[in-house]
Amino acid sequence: MRPTPQAPRETPAPTPLTWLYVPGDRPEVVAKALRCGADVVVIDLEDAVAPDRKDHALRATAELLSDPVPVPVHVRVNALDGPLAEHEIRTLAPLPGLAGLRLPKVQGPADVHRAAGWATVAAEPVPEHVAYVAEPVPEHLPYAAEPVPEHLPYAAEPVPEHLPYAAEGPVPPAGRALADHPTSVRTPPVRTPPVSTSPGTTATLAPAAPPAASALPATPALYALLESALGIEHAFAIATAHPALRGIALGEADLCGELGVQDDAGLAWPRSRAVVAARAAGLAPPPQSVHPDVHDLDGLARSCARGRALGFLGRAAIHPRQLPVIEAAYLPSAEEVAAAQEIVRAATAEGGALALPDGRFVDAAVVAAARRVLDLAGRRR
Repeated sequence: MRPTPQAPRETPAPTPLTWLYVPGDRPEVVAKALRCGADVVVIDLEDAVAPDRKDHALRATAELLSDPVPVPVHVRVNALDGPLAEHEIRTLAPLPGLAGLRLPKVQGPADVHRAAGWATVAAEPVPEHVAYVAEPVPEHLPYAAEPVPEHLPYAAEPVPEHLPYAAEGPVPPAGRALADHPTSVRTPPVRTPPVSTSPGTTATLAPAAPPAASALPATPALYALLESALGIEHAFAIATAHPALRGIALGEADLCGELGVQDDAGLAWPRSRAVVAARAAGLAPPPQSVHPDVHDLDGLARSCARGRALGFLGRAAIHPRQLPVIEAAYLPSAEEVAAAQEIVRAATAEGGALALPDGRFVDAAVVAAARRVLDLAGRRR
């Protein structure tokens, strides 16, 4: 059965290009990440946190997000079919500093709906007396001290100052008032009007009462991570599953393991599938998955070039030194900007389809692509 076609959802600009993952149980590293120039900081409660540190990571993250933060912060929660995700989502969803929830290992639309339902039911408040930063980190955990071992590259490093974060992208901090952010992606929950059933009367819909001060929170922005063969098969259905679903992306480590592939050739089709599904759903192009070798910046640049050619936009990172490489790879070159400017000038002067002096044919689609190039070029700092 084919999904019902849906009208494309407008994606506000500018779209983030860099998404920096940091472990949720290291508040001091998270604090550094907020100042290092990433467009979005993703606090990881899943793979980067040892099992006996999960509760500490959630409490530290809730403490941070209880107030507005200077850059958009997303949180990757634990697996939706596990014992932790429901409480994590209910705890974090109402917090003013949260800009989005990243949902791992999404298999189909039902997973998105389940997470959205949890996000509208607040959890019990996090106790205020719990200490966060002061708690000692067990020595056997790789995040205990600086420098971090090379195979776990989460230590924050200074990044050139020319990479400030993109202030208001498509994921405005979720706790701000809707009136202040008309592009806010939080979706109010649907409530059923009360029914009058007084004796001797016919059941009728009673007027809805004004919302109480403790009304359920709106649904925060949701981002689905496709990390399995089934998730790839359901990519478009996932991308159109819920109005709060604002993006999809691949989790390539798990996907490679399930598919039994070890190089880019084996991921070519899943990558294209994710790009097509996102665009067909009216979402922004997905960002690339992480490049695991933080010392191989040349390899990162080449990989980003291949990803850009496939239709990705931006990339997740696991170390601040990767951020300028990713941004440079996804920003248009001077030659691309000049060509786009020529197209837009010609279209503005002539209107309709036309041919440039060098023979290139220009129609509305070409002009739209040129305008996207110029929008991206405006991010160069």
